[in-house]
Amino acid sequence: MYYTVYSAPVGEIYILEKDGFIVEVMFDDEPFMTKKQVAHLKKEDTSVLREAKKQLHEYFHGHRKVFDLPLKQSGSSFQEQIWEALSAIPYGESRSYADIAEEIGNPKAVRAVGQANRRNALPIFIPCHRVIGKDRSLTGYAGTKTDMKAVLLELEGIPFVKK
Repeated sequence: MYYTVYSAPVGEIYILEKDGFIVEVMFDDEPFMTKKQVAHLKKEDTSVLREAKKQLHEYFHGHRKVFDLPLKQSGSSFQEQIWEALSAIPYGESRSYADIAEEIGNPKAVRAVGQANRRNALPIFIPCHRVIGKDRSLTGYAGTKTDMKAVLLELEGIPFVKK
């Protein structure tokens, strides 16, 4: 597996590639360093990783609204259904967890939607930051990174309430 680092307005973003696919995006140094040791990651700017950095640069500078990258993550069929629904949320729009649960035809699965959202290994590329509380409040992002979520929502012009 290969990785590269993109310096974004939200901090360092570690992008991991395996077999020509972006397989993970990480924001924290400590978990990344652990993963780097365990998975024997090699720092290399492959064509896929260069393209990912280019597209992130365009996104953070307001020139890209849709990512076009080879993405791959594995999860349960339920998680994959949620990630597909997240990918369909347009730039500049948001949905609540309840909206996503209804969209997939399982309105009582609000908490499960939240858990699948949290397990998204490809944040930003699969825009889980666009999921906010029904009252437009910020909820957890990549675990607890609501400050990062706020930056991404502001970048896209999505209104939200900070509590």
